Amino acid sequence: MNEFEWRRQLRELRAPVTPSADLWTRIDAALEPAKPAVRSSARPGWLLAASFAGLSLLAVGLSLRQDRLPAASPGSVAATQAPWKPGDPRLAGAAIVLDAADLELKQAIEQAPHSPALQRLLSRTRQQQSRLRQLDQQAG
Repeated sequence: MNEFEWRRQLRELRAPVTPSADLWTRIDAALEPAKPAVRSSARPGWLLAASFAGLSLLAVGLSLRQDRLPAASPGSVAATQAPWKPGDPRLAGAAIVLDAADLELKQAIEQAPHSPALQRLLSRTRQQQSRLRQLDQQAG
C-alpha cells in the first residue's frame, strides 16, 4: 500500500455514513416506563414545609453568627502596626515581604480565629521578622 492509497482511504473516511437500522425507535422504547408513576399529593407539601423549616433555621443561625463576629473596618488591621524599614538596603525586600505576609495572616485570622495553621504561620513570620531585625542590627 502506497501513500496515494492511504490518502484515498482518508478521503473516504470524511464521507457521511448512514446506519443500517434506525436506532431511535429502540432508544425511545427503552426510555419509556412500563407504567406511569402515581404521585402522592401529600408528599410535595411535606417536602415544602421541611425545606422552609430548614431554610429558616439556616437564616437564624447565620444571623446569630453575624452578631457575634466583630465588625472590622478596612483600615483596622493596617493601622495597628506600621511596617518596619531596615537600615541595610539589602534587607529591604525581605522586610516588605514579611510585613505583607504578617498583614495577610492577621486578616486571615480575623476570618478564622481558631485556625491553628494560621497561628503557626503567623508565629513563623514573626520569628523571621525578628531574625531579620537581628541581621539588620549586626549589619549596621
